[in-house]
Formats: sequence, C-alpha cells, structure tokens
Amino acid sequence: MSEMKADDLNIESIETLMTPLQLKEQMPLEGKALESVQNARQSIFNILDRKDPRLFVVVGPCSIHDPKAAMDYAHRLKELAAKVDDTLCLVMRVYFEKPRTSVGWKGLINDPFMDDTFQIEEGLKIGRQLLLDIVSLGLPASTEALDPISPQYLQDLIAWSAIGARTTESQTHREMSSGLSSAVGFKNGTDGGLTVAVNAMQSVSSPHRFLGINKEGQVSVVRTKGNPYAHVVLRGGSSGPNYDSVHVAKAEQALEKGGVNQNIMIDCSHANSNKDPQIQSLVLKDVTNQILEGNQSIIGLMLESNINFGNQKIPKNLDDLKYGVSVTDACIDWAETERSILEMADKLRDVLPKRVAD
Repeated sequence: MSEMKADDLNIESIETLMTPLQLKEQMPLEGKALESVQNARQSIFNILDRKDPRLFVVVGPCSIHDPKAAMDYAHRLKELAAKVDDTLCLVMRVYFEKPRTSVGWKGLINDPFMDDTFQIEEGLKIGRQLLLDIVSLGLPASTEALDPISPQYLQDLIAWSAIGARTTESQTHREMSSGLSSAVGFKNGTDGGLTVAVNAMQSVSSPHRFLGINKEGQVSVVRTKGNPYAHVVLRGGSSGPNYDSVHVAKAEQALEKGGVNQNIMIDCSHANSNKDPQIQSLVLKDVTNQILEGNQSIIGLMLESNINFGNQKIPKNLDDLKYGVSVTDACIDWAETERSILEMADKLRDVLPKRVAD
C-alpha cells in the first residue's frame, strides 16, 4: 500500500529564514539612527495627542523597487523637510509589501529582484539596509504592515504604519497592530465605509493574545498591551472620494459615536484621486482650505510621489526600467511634490499653532 499523506499536500517546499535577531545583529539600529526613529515616533505621538500643532505628511513612492532611486528621493525629501519642519513633519513612504487584488509583483521583500525568484531573505536584508540608510539621514520612515511576520524584522525602524483597506477588517492585522511600536493608521474599507476602521480602532487599543514569532524565530504566544495611537485614514472607495468637508464631518461623527479619537488622516491618492496622480494636488489644496476654514480633526495627509511622474509596467528586460518611475500606482513627480508641500506649509504656518489644545 502506498504511503498516504494528510498534510502539506499543496506545499512544494519550506525554506528556513534567518531569525529577526540574526538580521538585527547584522544590521543594528543604534546611535543617531536609533535616536532619529525615537524622535520621529514621539513627534507623531505628540501630533496625535495635540501637543504638537504640525501635520504629519506621509509622502513617497507607491512602492520601493529600486533602492538607489529610493535614496535619491530620500535625500530630496530630507532637504524639503528642513524647509517646512516648523509646520509639517514629513515621513517617507517606504512600502515593501504590496497587496494584490489577484496576482502581480508583491513587493521588494517578496521578490526583490523582480524576476519571480522570490528571494525573501535577500529582500529582508535589502529592505532593512535601505531603512537604516533613510533613518540615518534623520528622515522618518513609514510602511504598510501587511505580513504579520515581517514587523519582527523591520518595525524597529518604522515611525508610522498603515493598515490597508483590504486588511483593516482582518483580525490578524488588528491584533498585530495592537503590538506595533509605531502609530498606526487604519484605512476605510474599499467600499468607502468607515465601520471597519472604527471597529479596528476600538480593537487595536485593547490588549490581545495571538500566535506569532519572537526575535529568535520561535512560534510564540504574543501578548500585547494595546496601541493608543491608532487613527483613521480616509482614502475614498467604490462609492467615490471622501476627503471633502462633508465626508470629514461624517467621519468625525462616526468616530465620536464609536468612542474613539477624532484624529483623521487624508490619503490624497487611491480612490480620493480616482487613481489619477494629477488630482492629488487638488485634494491637498482642498484639505488645506478645510484647515484654513477651521477644521480641527485633520492631523495628517498621504501623497504618492516619486522622482518622475506616472507609472510603468515591469519589463521583461529590467534594464528597460525607467529611473524613478513607479511600478505600481502612478505618482506625481518631485517638482509637483515640492511645490505642493511648500505651498501648503506657507498657507498653514500661522494657522496650525492655534489648533493646539490648552
């Protein structure tokens, strides 16, 4: 009689990765880089606590595929951040993991060489080194917390985390977020509804117990304290954009009814721009005007921006990739990014200090 199997019937292979501790020992966060992360997190906490009158702006590529171009962008953003630091706290988008509706490139960690070799350990090394290089500039970094394992490898370098529209409703991601060391933004559902985000904020502030891994890579029971710095991110949905003053007011009411804080972040891209990058600047202007007219709840924004405009498909010959152009969602270019952020800072410089709670 042939040997019968009951498990791993659809598993081709299992590869053991280096542990989070081993990666961190190879690429430690220390000195000025550690201080940079700590200061950035505290700045965002203070903004959410209304102790700091600034807005924080998460800005950068939709996804990272070229570390060289990412550092080029980081140097530009660091220079811009110094010009607006009295009004805006700029945080670079450093997104390594991309959720896909069906199939497609899942990001630098999953497939760092963009050739379907899926060298995940190399992806983790490349990603951690890039984050170290960015925070060593004194520039805060953000990412989307998608895989529940990867935070053990990278979260110590992150100042702000996002939970995407597809995963806000996920219990796994709510539990994980309750233990993240950074503030975390929950996007509204893909339909534009707020209920899942409000439920997520209620959940994430509470302690949780769940299966995960420790720094030695061992499967463990993770016990969290709860994350007090969760907030909602309005990104629009199938029902249309939701960044305007009417939708913001409705969001304030929903958050108040849910008994959670009324901190609101506006994603200028995705459904709020109908995935047309040129509209992002118009959304930014609308949000600026809302604050000028007295809005108290908007505490941050998100822009998808790259060195060059638009996006591109991944070519068979990677030498044909255009420099500084997104391979996922289309982005505004650097010139428009700089102009929009400088204009916003100029308009809000004298207004934001008046919003700080006594």
